[in-house]
Amino acid sequence: MTAPILPPIDVPTGEIAVRGPFDLSAASRYLAGFGPAARPDAASEPGVLRLAFPVDGVWIHAGAAIRQRSPGTVEVEVSAPVDLAARVMGQVRRMLSLDVDASGLPDVDLRDSVAARLRAEHPGLRPVLFSSPYEAACWAVLSQGMRFTTALRCRRLLAERHGVIIDVGEYQVVSFPAPAVLAELGSDDGLADFRVARLRSIAQAAADGRLDPAELRARPVPDALAHLRTIPGIGAFSAEQILLRGAGHPDLFPRTDARLHEAMREAYSLPATTPAAELTPLADGWRPYRSWIALLFRATLDAVPPDAEVSSPGEEVVTRSAAR
Repeated sequence: MTAPILPPIDVPTGEIAVRGPFDLSAASRYLAGFGPAARPDAASEPGVLRLAFPVDGVWIHAGAAIRQRSPGTVEVEVSAPVDLAARVMGQVRRMLSLDVDASGLPDVDLRDSVAARLRAEHPGLRPVLFSSPYEAACWAVLSQGMRFTTALRCRRLLAERHGVIIDVGEYQVVSFPAPAVLAELGSDDGLADFRVARLRSIAQAAADGRLDPAELRARPVPDALAHLRTIPGIGAFSAEQILLRGAGHPDLFPRTDARLHEAMREAYSLPATTPAAELTPLADGWRPYRSWIALLFRATLDAVPPDAEVSSPGEEVVTRSAAR
């Protein structure tokens, strides 16, 4: 099945003010290495990141061509109905973590030499999020107990079969399926029945407004995590990742991310037996950007070459998944 193509719609270009360090090319490289949120087209105009996604809440598909004209400004060319332009701009701002003032990052460098080294290794990289908590939750289900590259392929096939192709400038980008479509997902996509059931539950939760990013970020962290865990298939680890990489909470230290904790022990020269609870005070030095510094650890751990071999979508292997 080929995704339908939406005709291009001319909408005025908008600008996003950048507060603190940000490098759009670093965001593009991160997406090319990880891939759940989008994959930049290497053949398209250099320096431009093209995204397509369902717009939060209304779930109409839209696109955005993003350019960084100067260190302090990001330009967004929107492909969507005019009345959705402001929503699209806000969603892009969150996806690129431009809704957070990063001018305080140098203070973190002064407090923590490990954080300073990570920032030097990944200059200008901010968290690059999924288009929404809904898509982040779908990725959590796809990546549970599955090879990283297999999960990427499954996500890509879901988008190609059930998403929508958006004309973003002169290029076409596939948008992830809207909740109403995934809510009717059948078993003909090579996914196990339990994954299909969980994806449908997530789609229904999104349609019901239970995955609103602003509401999730406004809640106290324990309440937000408990709320997310009421959705079938979302456990403690997945709930943290949805809040971090879907809603974009900037200051959450992941308490269930074993790979992050292992990397921290190595970076801070701690014994391998150091319990995770003793890492929390170290992360306090990263405030108010604990999510961001954790992302810099994961940027290296999660990187996968764009041309990495991808297993067949039906191959489900209990192994170290993309989420671990």
